[in-house]
Amino acid sequence: MPDRVVFDTNIWISGLLWRGKPYQCLLLARSQVVQHVHCAEIVEELSRKLRGTFGFSENDIRGVLYDLRRVSEPVTITGKLHAVEDDPSDDKFVECALLAGAAVIVSGDHHLLNLREYGGVRILSAAEFLAQIA
Repeated sequence: MPDRVVFDTNIWISGLLWRGKPYQCLLLARSQVVQHVHCAEIVEELSRKLRGTFGFSENDIRGVLYDLRRVSEPVTITGKLHAVEDDPSDDKFVECALLAGAAVIVSGDHHLLNLREYGGVRILSAAEFLAQIA
């Protein structure tokens, strides 16, 4: 069974818009080299940012969310974990990873990256994650 991993919103958006390392991370999930996991709160944040910040149409957002759900396993979180003191909105990624038994969170967010590890879940940049997989 492939390692479980959580990609944060930054990784999804960067992977959708550019062909760099975040895109390569998404390809690993699409090809089932890793098992991506998500929660409703991650999906909601991704939708909101694609709509508000990047001007995606509702049809384009539906396509992105279809892709995410196709390559990902859903997890239900409680919203009670408080792990990221500097940005509590990032707690959802940590809780999702913990409840799913994920080994890694891949992030471009410095609040998460500064943690480096939480509850046995490593927090890596896209470049670090790809180097680990290679």
